[in-house]
Amino acid sequence: MTAPIPTLDGLAQVAERYDLLLCDVWGVLHDGQKAHVPAGEALIRFRNLPGPRPRRVVLVSNAPRPGDGVGRILDRFGVPREAYDAILTSGDLTRELIAGRPGARIRHLGPERDLGIFKDLDLSLVAEEEADLVVCTGLFDDRSETADDYRAELMRLAARGLTMICANPDLVVESGNRLIPCAGLLAAAYAELGGTVIYAGKPHRPVYEAALAKGAELTGAPVDPARVMAIGDAIRTDIAGARGFGIASLLVARGIHAEELGVSAEHHRLGDVAEWLGRQVVHPDAVIERLVW
Repeated sequence: MTAPIPTLDGLAQVAERYDLLLCDVWGVLHDGQKAHVPAGEALIRFRNLPGPRPRRVVLVSNAPRPGDGVGRILDRFGVPREAYDAILTSGDLTRELIAGRPGARIRHLGPERDLGIFKDLDLSLVAEEEADLVVCTGLFDDRSETADDYRAELMRLAARGLTMICANPDLVVESGNRLIPCAGLLAAAYAELGGTVIYAGKPHRPVYEAALAKGAELTGAPVDPARVMAIGDAIRTDIAGARGFGIASLLVARGIHAEELGVSAEHHRLGDVAEWLGRQVVHPDAVIERLVW
């Protein structure tokens, strides 16, 4: 790295530079069990900043379900609706991709709780041997299974040349003090076997294009990318995606990289992260321990 990456005490240190925040959800606003209350408060403070331009927050999540479903989860966890203006998910983008293939016969890899992603679409959910498209929303049992449990089926699907839509490019997410495997693991395994994968969500460009379009809709005018910042806890998705799209990014350290950065439950202070960041392929514009104002 040519310059040190600053560590922020709070979002207030940089908030005036931005009109639109693209904020991750899992690992930033909640830990899979309860809200990070100061994070929601920080977004509310941002939205209420005075100035000539409105400040907007779009939550951008790799959740494999529509945005309204994520909103209900946030309500349950205690994330205030006043903290954001809209929700955009990889589930929303997956639905658009499926809608472009009317009549698709889909092999769904993922738990029953994700079936809402298919609601009201022209498709059939079928067994592996009848499918012409694979949609992966996760592992059937993400508490006990690994990608190896799916290898035989993935080999058969790849041999037939079926395309997989990955509805959650994340490899893992934080749940309490555990890391839970996600659909991205199965998609990576499928690609390694020669299968074709279409990713819906971060770090891929279409989700950022959709997020800026949503920001323009909310503000009534195009949003200058120089005044957009992405906030997230994952180098591979949140930070790489922002960097690839050409917008600023803020890494939340106490998320999926907490152990690597020395901010586990046993280490309460954020130490020197320069060495760890120096080993990463992409770098954020700044680091913050937790999202706070």
